[in-house]
Parts: sequence; structure tokens; C-alpha cells
Amino acid sequence: MILADCHMHTNFSTDSQADPEDMIKAAIAKGLKAVCITDHEDKDYPNPEEFRIDFPRYVREIGVLKEKYQDKIEVRMGVEIGLQPHLGDYYRQLVGQYPFDFVIGSVHVVGSLDPYYPEFYEGRSDAEAYKQTLEETITNIERIQVFDTLGHLDYVVRYGRNKAEEYSYRRFADEIDEILRYLIEHGKGLELNTAGLKYGLPFAHPHPDVLRRYREMGGEIITVGADGHRPEHVAYDFVKAAEILTECGFRYYTEFVDRKPIFKKIM
Repeated sequence: MILADCHMHTNFSTDSQADPEDMIKAAIAKGLKAVCITDHEDKDYPNPEEFRIDFPRYVREIGVLKEKYQDKIEVRMGVEIGLQPHLGDYYRQLVGQYPFDFVIGSVHVVGSLDPYYPEFYEGRSDAEAYKQTLEETITNIERIQVFDTLGHLDYVVRYGRNKAEEYSYRRFADEIDEILRYLIEHGKGLELNTAGLKYGLPFAHPHPDVLRRYREMGGEIITVGADGHRPEHVAYDFVKAAEILTECGFRYYTEFVDRKPIFKKIM
């Protein structure tokens, strides 16, 4: 059983209209013990007006909610930073400026385009698009080291023309192993993100074969999030998430408090 949702978005993110308090209430109703609100900060997104947080208001509002609900659930403040190779200095300054509990590093922009949009796949196969994304992920995590866990590793597959038909761990083993090796050697975590299931893939992010390989290589830090943008998405398919982790050889999942990992037994 997973008792903390460590990836969720509210109306501080461009792609969510959810009130932060409603997300917290949904988590309480589902029996969670903790949540971490991780809104989007994607500097230099293709539309520069999108996915930027008003941080003074963000810190203030989450602080109020943390105190208000302290007897019912632990409310933590995080951020999901959009990794691009040139943003290392910006994110180092940002992460040092605010009291985050948890920082997710995710790749939402590849070669100046978001794989969410169909034009990312124009003129090439899904496999070519996936390979470019994985290669750029390697560059990103090497240049931006201020994150705690790598979010939704195979996010790009969610939006390919043929989804998972041209994707497997084996097909991209060289790139994926390089990513996993870097995370393990530098004390970074890997996220199990159930949004893949929500959006119709036959697997959560990343594919179970990737999770097994991470464990085989010695990876231990696994965070879990539903990547919800509405209250009904909170803790989406967490029963399945616990099953996936157990089947892949994990006995514990990880939460972060004050940027420090805490290991929780999967019950």
C-alpha cells in the first residue's frame, strides 16, 4: 500500500484548475497520510508564459494549508522542474531559494518542442523521437543536478503516434541504462508515475522492465505519484502501483521531507 502521493498539480500550474485545498481533501478521503504538491516550473517552455509559478504566493498558500490540515495529513511543498540543458544555473538558484521538500526533474521539452504535441513526431518514426528524448534526458540530468527524482522517464511514449508499439526497454537499453546508472551513482531517485495507466498505456511510467533494471543495478530510491491535475486523480491506481513495485523487487518506496529520502515499507 502506498500512503503518499508525491506528484500532483494545482491551479499554480498552467494545465490544472484544481484548488490546492481540494487536492488535499481528496487525499484525506482516500486515506493518504501525506501529499506533496509539485506544481510546474518550466522555464523557457515553447510558450514562455506557460508553466511558471508565482513562488511567493505558492509558498505562502501551501504553508497555510500545511498548518490547517496538520492533524489530518502531512502537506509538503515540492516543485516539478522542466529540464533543459541550458537551465542548470537557473534551477540551482531557484531550488536554493525556497524551502522545498521535494524536487522532481522531468523532461517536457526536447529540441524546443513538447512531445505532447503531434508536430514533435512529424517526419520521423516514433522510435526516432523516443531515442532523441532519452538522449536529451541523459544530457539534462548530467547538467542539472538539483532534482531529487527523475519524473515519468518514458513520458514521450504516451504521445507517440503508435504509443508503445515502437518502445521497449530492450530497444533502448543503452540509453536507459545510462540514465539509470547516473541516477544511482548520484543518489537520485526514479519515479513510478501512474499517469501512464490513466492515459491509456498498458504500463505506468516507466515500463516495469525499466523498474526491474533499476533494481537490478542497485537502485533503491523510488518515489510514487499519480501526476494528478484534478482531485479525482489523486492516488490514481495506487493499489496497482504497489503491485508493480513488489513484482519488480522493491520492498520500500520513498518520500522526501526537507529534500531527504525517507523509506516506507510497501504494505
